[in-house]
Amino acid sequence: MVHALVEELKQRKNFLTTIDTIYFGGGTPSVLSNEELILIFSVLHDHYSISSLTEITLEANPDDINDANLSLWLSCGINRLSIGCQTFDDAILTQLNRVHRSVDSMNAFQLARDKGFNNISIDLMFGLPDQDVKQWTKDLEMACSLKPEHISAYGLTIEDNTVFGSLAKKGRLSVPGEEQQASYYEQMMQTLLEKGYEQYEISNFSLPSYKSKHNSSYWNQEKYLGIGPSAHSFDGENRMWNDSNNMTYIKKIESGQIAYSTEALSSMDRTNEYILTAIRTKEGIDVQRLIHEFNYPTDQLNEILRLLTPNGWIEETQEQIFLTTSGKLLADEITLKFFLN
Repeated sequence: MVHALVEELKQRKNFLTTIDTIYFGGGTPSVLSNEELILIFSVLHDHYSISSLTEITLEANPDDINDANLSLWLSCGINRLSIGCQTFDDAILTQLNRVHRSVDSMNAFQLARDKGFNNISIDLMFGLPDQDVKQWTKDLEMACSLKPEHISAYGLTIEDNTVFGSLAKKGRLSVPGEEQQASYYEQMMQTLLEKGYEQYEISNFSLPSYKSKHNSSYWNQEKYLGIGPSAHSFDGENRMWNDSNNMTYIKKIESGQIAYSTEALSSMDRTNEYILTAIRTKEGIDVQRLIHEFNYPTDQLNEILRLLTPNGWIEETQEQIFLTTSGKLLADEITLKFFLN
């Protein structure tokens, strides 16, 4: 697989002129061997322009964080870690089939800090099986006690054809209901605000000057390149996605073929994609950009604002439209109302 990844990097070297962020994620990249990681960085430096200011993030499980790995990651130029703690409740970690335990997360964070990582993000989840408000409060308190520069938090989504999906259908999975999950989300917003974190996107919080540059590039609709099975790319006008099947992906790359499909975005697609990403951010929708760059009908916009503003879900200025605290709980539904169709 790594051989195919580096071949795709070479194959698509002209897609980006310079690299502002690199993100190793979408699985468990922290299990890459020394040789594999060094090879990937060698190809990156040989074929792409990477400055010393580039944000380079690695997603890591707590159980993969040790002194040797940290030294390797630093030597490769990785300057940001995203640690998948998920929760600090050992019983729930067992249900999630996670190998690590709460103490492993705490120790891994401190080891990374002591090693010299000064930009660390923690991933949390809420709405987990058997999670109650006391346990969620403890998760938030423990995460904040570590003083990470960044916290990402997502509600559990139960998909069909998964272990949780099967258990849910059989009535054997106890998860918080929608109202309870909403209360957890509100509690998180309030707690992290009090601890000095800015909510710069619906699921992302940071201390001043520590927003994720990589995540922000998606929300700002900047050009990005994804490498590997299922990876997505965007060139400003077209969306591309790689084959999701590992063997199909590898065979295509090794035979010199492209392993991605392309969709040219229509004017309506680009408008809706801008709305979808912008409304999730603290800055919200740029009104002038929406009207003048995307030619959004002003009469339709005014009608939507007339319907939504009295509910207290959105606020508007002459320059911006953004979600209120209560609006963030209904982000998907509100976004759909703005979509062109």
